[in-house]
Amino acid sequence: MRRLHSVAWAALAGLFLAACSTPQSTPPPSATSAPLETGQAPGATATGANGAGLTIAVVPKAVSQQFWNAVKDGAEAAAKEAGATVLWKGPSLETDVNGQKGIVEDFVTQKVDAIVLAATDADALVPTIEKAEAAGVPVITIDSGVNYANVRSLVATDNQAGGQLGGEKLIELIGGEGEVGLIPFVKGAASSEAREAGFKAAVEATGGKVKLVSTLYSESSIATAAKVADDMMTANPNLKGIFAANESGTVGAANAVKAKGKAGEILVVGFDGSKEEVAALQDGSVQALVLQDPFKMGGEGVKQAILAARGEAVEKLVDTGVLVVTKDNLDSEEAKKLLGY
Repeated sequence: MRRLHSVAWAALAGLFLAACSTPQSTPPPSATSAPLETGQAPGATATGANGAGLTIAVVPKAVSQQFWNAVKDGAEAAAKEAGATVLWKGPSLETDVNGQKGIVEDFVTQKVDAIVLAATDADALVPTIEKAEAAGVPVITIDSGVNYANVRSLVATDNQAGGQLGGEKLIELIGGEGEVGLIPFVKGAASSEAREAGFKAAVEATGGKVKLVSTLYSESSIATAAKVADDMMTANPNLKGIFAANESGTVGAANAVKAKGKAGEILVVGFDGSKEEVAALQDGSVQALVLQDPFKMGGEGVKQAILAARGEAVEKLVDTGVLVVTKDNLDSEEAKKLLGY
């Protein structure tokens, strides 16, 4: 897998390390979430494993996408290897910030040994993280950074570099000039904003040859993504390409270009590698995908959480890498590993 140790990753590290003012938290409403799932390592014993006896809560942004299922698989595999127990629970939607806050606070009340958190909002989750740490429950962040100086560790894709690579691939595919659109997912989510920034940097580097004419959010909904992609194409008849910054956005954009009879004419570059996205790549409604390594992200998050729970040093930043795939390298060993087949 291509490793990215770039200026963009340095920018993400800056987000991770930068202090911010802390707003007052208010009691969240009851979370709309999937049921709690427990993964105890089969045959784990109380001795001989560095996570033996530890309970690690893993709180994703949502439980409705294949990406987060792969994160869960990685987390449970790492827990099994260490002899720990994973509790998995997240909101149903990535936009349910208050729901996620409530889930984290419930795990703190349960006195889990550590929490692995993919924050839905870079600012709103800061008071919740502070409460957890004050209660003696260490928090490891994955996927998205938060604006909090004292977070112990961030395990993530270099999202800004990933967005820039996606932009560069789209620019290459449209011939280096023309109008393009951008579909980020949730405003305020650090990973969405970083991918957006990376894509815009790629466009700006063309010196005006490529113009970003529309930026519309999918809210991590396939239906919303399809609607905004359709709106984007209708409002911009000269549109040559779309960059969709996550799984839902990619699937929605692919559905929209197919419905409009524009597949292969308006080119789509997406993010992540769900079965639906791969199918779209194969049928020509998507031309490239920026793949993350969610299995590694979940696994490394749990490993760092176990270290933190044991009072040991953790890695401040873990870059889990990205790979750009097209039809040409879809069957490569690197791509197969990230896609899980």
